Amino acid sequence: MALDEMDGAGLEAEEGKDQESGVTAMRSVLESFTDSQEVRGLIGNLKRVFGDLATREMTLERFIGIMDKYQEQPHLLDRHLEWMMNSLLDLVRDKESPALLAHLAFKFLYIITKVRGYKRFLPLFPHEVSDLQPVLDLLAVQDPKDSETWETRYMLLLWLSMICLIPFDLARFDGNLSEEGHTRMSTMDRVLQIAKCYLVVSDKARDAAAVLVSKFIVRPDVRQSRMADFLDWTLSMLSKSSFETMEGTVVMNGMLQALAQLFKHAERDYCLPYAPTVLECLDKCKLSKSNQMVLRKLGMKLVQRLGLTFVKPKVAKWRYQRGCRSLAANLQAQGSVVQKQILTVVANEADDEEEYDIPAEIENVVEQLLVGLKDKDTVVRWSAAKGIGRITGRLPKELADDVIGSLLDCFSFQETDNAWHGGCLALAELGRRGLLLPSRISDVVPVILKALTYDEKRGACSVGSNVRDAACYVCWAFARAYDPAELIPFINQISSALVIAAVFDRDVNCRRAASAAFQENVGRQGTFPHGIDILTAADYFAVGNRVNCYLTISVYIAGFPEYTEPMIDHLICMKINHWDSVIRELSAKALHNLTAQAPEYMADVVLPRLLPLSVGTDLHTRHGAILACAEITHALCKLAEENNRPVTYYFNEKSLEGLKQIHQELCSRQLYRGLGGELMRPAVCSLIEKLSLSKMPFRGDPIIGGWQWLINDTLRSLTLVSSSARQHIKESAVSALAALCNEYYINEKGEADPALQDQLVTQYVSELQNTEEMIRCGFSRALGALPRFLLKGRFQQVLEGLKKVTLVSPADVSFAESRRDALIAIAKVCQTVGVKGEGSQEEYVCKDNVSQIYATLLGGMSDYTTDSRGDVGGWVREAAMTSLMEVTLLLVQNEVELINANTCKQIMCWLAQQSAEKIDKFRAHAGSVFLTLLHFDHPPVPHIPHREELERVFPRSDKETLNWNAASEAFPRITQLLGLPAYQYHVLLGLSVSVGGLTETTLRYSAQSLFDYIKKIQNDSSAMESFCETLLKVFEDNLRNDRVSVPLLTMLDQMLANGCFEIFTMEENHPFAVKLFTLCKEEIKRSKDVRKLRSSIGVFCGLIQFQGNMREKVLFQLFLLLCHPFPVIRKTTASQVYEMLITYSDVADPALAEEVMTILSDTNWEAELAVVREQRNSLCELLRVPKPQLLSKSSAQ
Repeated sequence: MALDEMDGAGLEAEEGKDQESGVTAMRSVLESFTDSQEVRGLIGNLKRVFGDLATREMTLERFIGIMDKYQEQPHLLDRHLEWMMNSLLDLVRDKESPALLAHLAFKFLYIITKVRGYKRFLPLFPHEVSDLQPVLDLLAVQDPKDSETWETRYMLLLWLSMICLIPFDLARFDGNLSEEGHTRMSTMDRVLQIAKCYLVVSDKARDAAAVLVSKFIVRPDVRQSRMADFLDWTLSMLSKSSFETMEGTVVMNGMLQALAQLFKHAERDYCLPYAPTVLECLDKCKLSKSNQMVLRKLGMKLVQRLGLTFVKPKVAKWRYQRGCRSLAANLQAQGSVVQKQILTVVANEADDEEEYDIPAEIENVVEQLLVGLKDKDTVVRWSAAKGIGRITGRLPKELADDVIGSLLDCFSFQETDNAWHGGCLALAELGRRGLLLPSRISDVVPVILKALTYDEKRGACSVGSNVRDAACYVCWAFARAYDPAELIPFINQISSALVIAAVFDRDVNCRRAASAAFQENVGRQGTFPHGIDILTAADYFAVGNRVNCYLTISVYIAGFPEYTEPMIDHLICMKINHWDSVIRELSAKALHNLTAQAPEYMADVVLPRLLPLSVGTDLHTRHGAILACAEITHALCKLAEENNRPVTYYFNEKSLEGLKQIHQELCSRQLYRGLGGELMRPAVCSLIEKLSLSKMPFRGDPIIGGWQWLINDTLRSLTLVSSSARQHIKESAVSALAALCNEYYINEKGEADPALQDQLVTQYVSELQNTEEMIRCGFSRALGALPRFLLKGRFQQVLEGLKKVTLVSPADVSFAESRRDALIAIAKVCQTVGVKGEGSQEEYVCKDNVSQIYATLLGGMSDYTTDSRGDVGGWVREAAMTSLMEVTLLLVQNEVELINANTCKQIMCWLAQQSAEKIDKFRAHAGSVFLTLLHFDHPPVPHIPHREELERVFPRSDKETLNWNAASEAFPRITQLLGLPAYQYHVLLGLSVSVGGLTETTLRYSAQSLFDYIKKIQNDSSAMESFCETLLKVFEDNLRNDRVSVPLLTMLDQMLANGCFEIFTMEENHPFAVKLFTLCKEEIKRSKDVRKLRSSIGVFCGLIQFQGNMREKVLFQLFLLLCHPFPVIRKTTASQVYEMLITYSDVADPALAEEVMTILSDTNWEAELAVVREQRNSLCELLRVPKPQLLSKSSAQ
């Protein structure tokens, strides 16, 4: 919860499907150490595997993999730690074990320690007297600078720290220190020297050295003779080091760790004399100015340890102690009057405040900890918060209250989010320890309520999610700390705030934290209104989806009257002016859904508050307020209609006038211009839409003209807005237009005013030829949104206008988006006007215009335009597929006879082609449309070629389950259509692009599926003839069309290499080979495309397998390429011809083959053309191929 660092926006990918892939949901919960046998085997095998590097690394990786599974449940290892340690230490203790094996054993030990933690591991080390000398000797031979063996040093230091606890004077192990003229170092000094040596290294051994110091220095014999000297040494090292250098940082880290561990484990009486000196030295270090987070954290740890040394280790008798903490008792008491339990308070106030002097240094310590609460790093703030809690617990009541007073100063709006976060952590810590007395709750609760909604904008995002998360932690801690009676006055405030945070917070971690805090309060306090019901709806997993929280869970909770108005007020005060536009939009929708719970409150209180904000100065507030006005108005009108009341039942004259004034006010202040206009335009369009749908009584009002102007101007201004906002603005304007026309432009007879109709339709159609693409897009979609009464008598005019937009001309070749929108609009207007076979083409889709409509839509299927954005034609094809499906289903359901067999065949063939192409998204869409038309049965689509065979390939049950995005699923199905004559050409055309493409997975599965199909028909000569004929037709139709021809050459190369045409190779000069050779030759004529030329080399080499004079032509062509102007082509040709001669040994005379191969392999084909040409001519002579003649430019022309 509060321990996570959550600065900044913390963007959530959680719309729609967004149950965040919750770590918790995905975690596999283990029940025991199931890998113990494998681990036993791995450890037992170490003697055999340590010598081989590869095996050693594989064993180590496997062991790490096993241990990592238990990172979150390390307690499962506890029963197995001892045997694992003993097995590994046996390897270390064995005198015959090589150093490499010992290091490997220590690596294994370290991995176990990393998972379980050294504190649990430490007591298991053998700590006999006999272990001391061997461990010291092992440490003596270690190289502190060897980066490969740091685990060994780390584990040896931990082991030594355990051995140091043996209860014998170390002098007993020294014997005679003066031997044969030289003096040996005492055991005590050896251990100290080792500790000092490793306190200044930069690896993990430094941490173990600090542990060693804390265990060793506190020994009675060492403490008496060495503690003062050691502290002098550490303080002098601290004084001499600077955190501005890397070396200084490393040394300071070691010293601070050693001091913190020492003051933690040593007895207070022995540390107290040195504490002031250490504190003074620490102050001089000025660690708060360091940019090293670890040093600041260690500084905090040491300061709090010094503070605890200064005050007596006694538990404050004044602290609050809650009595009964039974969850069952709390839940049974729920709903009844909570009886105030007798608190366990130790009587006798005189004894409570036992008099003793508090050292002056405590003030310094507390001040440093309070400053630490404002640190920029969470771990430092957390350490400071724990320090505040520990020290306050030892202070007299008055001083502790002063600390709480100073702590509450963190919660001013002059302070940063770091101070608020640190303050919340400290309050939770104090509450948890019973140091925040009930008398202070009234001061703390308002602060926590503010923290629960803390959100400060910084640039394009905000900070404060960590503060809100920590505030939830405070509420969680309070639930456990206080008797229900103490919190009764604040229950409604806290419960509402937690519910609001759980449902409306932007960040998922805060919503989950609030849900957990609410749950804790329901269980521990038993006083939250409707606690169990709310918990069921807003549990940990339910609040993971933000949209679900805003639009569903909020409605359920607002059904409880205690929460209705607080939730609405929160949305109005905190969310409609939020910096994130998604939150503003969701808040407006939430207000719509909540209106039914409190309609009078919405109409009488909320709407009057929103109307001034909707024309205010702040952009975000204005945007949110307009959206909220629109949604609330619509909800109130729906409510009135459901209750058979006038739509204006909930509105007074002032509110209606205020809603009308919004557009006029924004227009007069020119707020539709610039970047703010990107928010204002869609917001006011949404307002127009909702007011129109609400049937507001504005017919004939001048405001209608103003709204129409805004919609038209917005569609004309699409080029001026950013590309990210364009689609949303266009859709908002189009939706507003449809609603406005339907409500205000129709008379009592259900017709439009002829003048208005003529003006609107003519104006919109004329804009379709605008030179700006976005204007064409906007007005295309606008025409598609017009209601039937405005299209009546104008259908053909609209259709012609939209058809022109779909045509590709040199001037607007890159206008793919306008072509897409025009195709979408054609389907929409067809659906709007309806179908009547014998009707007028000015009013209906009929026999006179159906072929024109289909021709336009089918034209979009062949749009393969590309530009710097990629395959933009894909958008057009996607829209064409959707529109074809919509129009076809419209005709099928109304006038099925208007669909002729040829049109249906074209549609299905084009869809089959798209289903075989390389881009997953478009393939999936085409496949989905294909199956929709195939399996539609209300009534069935007529004239589908080979319907029965298609239904066998694509059973109805596969419609939902077949994943067209996955090449492994799509291509094995779609290639089966190659056996159906009607589909063969188009499927092969689509496959050519996929098999010869660049995407590895698409290429693999499409090629495999194609080869499988060919293998199936290999022995059927008529099927093969038909297939090859279609293949050549595809090549011929797409000659010099690089989009198809280049991948087609690559596909042919693969097919020839895989022996797909082996059935034809025995026949001399087979027509397929001759035609293919001619087409390839034509394709590369005068080409400078390296990819195309390289693919053609492979095809020519593959064609060598065909018999007859074909071979001579192929060799001649290849020898031409051996002297190509591009060196890379010459080199590739030589390489592939070499491989070809090895593969097809009958091409060259065996006697000459070796010489030919030598020339091909030894010649530098990237050399000058004159040199290369001589070698090429030698090859021509050897293989009896005519030498290519060099033509002069004039004769060539």
